[in-house]
Amino acid sequence: MEEDDAVEIEETRVQRVGERLRETREAKGLSIEQVAADTRIPQRHLSTIEAGQFSALPSRTYAIGFSRTYARTLGLDENEVLDQVRAELAEADGTPAEQPAKFEPGDPARVPGRGLAWFAVFAAILLLGGVYAFYSSYFAPGLGPAPLEDPAEQVAEEAAADQPAQAAAPAQPTGGPVVFTSEMDGTWVKFYDASGTRLYEAQMAAGDSYTIPADADGPQIWTGRPYALAITIGGQSVPKLTEEDTVVRDVAVSAEALLARDTAPAADPAPAADANDTTT
Repeated sequence: MEEDDAVEIEETRVQRVGERLRETREAKGLSIEQVAADTRIPQRHLSTIEAGQFSALPSRTYAIGFSRTYARTLGLDENEVLDQVRAELAEADGTPAEQPAKFEPGDPARVPGRGLAWFAVFAAILLLGGVYAFYSSYFAPGLGPAPLEDPAEQVAEEAAADQPAQAAAPAQPTGGPVVFTSEMDGTWVKFYDASGTRLYEAQMAAGDSYTIPADADGPQIWTGRPYALAITIGGQSVPKLTEEDTVVRDVAVSAEALLARDTAPAADPAPAADANDTTT
């Protein structure tokens, strides 16, 4: 009888996403080293995901992005896997997965106390008093006390106070060296000029940087992780190429092209199927 109960409990246990990925990989006859080479995800991160230890990854972005790529490589439903990853992350953070129960008036433990009721009455009185004061000053402004300062002088003082704040606004980049810095390990990227000549190609580790040569003719980029590359122009940060997990190719990365992105439509990302093609 106890063995039957144990079997029933085992059958009803929800399979963790890490176990599902590992079993699918083994069923396809793939080693974890092969998956690491295909996805360019460090093997230690893949092992961490299969063990369900998402909190051991550097951040939530790693857990979401790596799990998506892993599921896609194994032919699993990405959305379904990501929903389960988010649920396990919420469970690890102690966030309740279910919606709170609705308020039931008949439950004495949920009925507001007398002190809260008196506070609500007091707040309503203050609100009515404020509404009355507003309408009195708006429709009959002459009935109130005279202002202590000349309105014109007050406006001039407020305008003068706003000038330092406007001067302190950060300057927008206008040009300078374009630097790409990887925020993740194993970020493959290739830079080349308008004629297709390779300027730089590497699998960058977190913190690695590359500066676009100033004399490069029409520099462009090809990478499968645009969301992992921070960009600066003249030492000032500019938005990334995209935050999406997609492949970008033949995207201009000169200072002029990057600064013109706010006024020009973004280039269409290359098909995801080209992500593993690293030939020149």
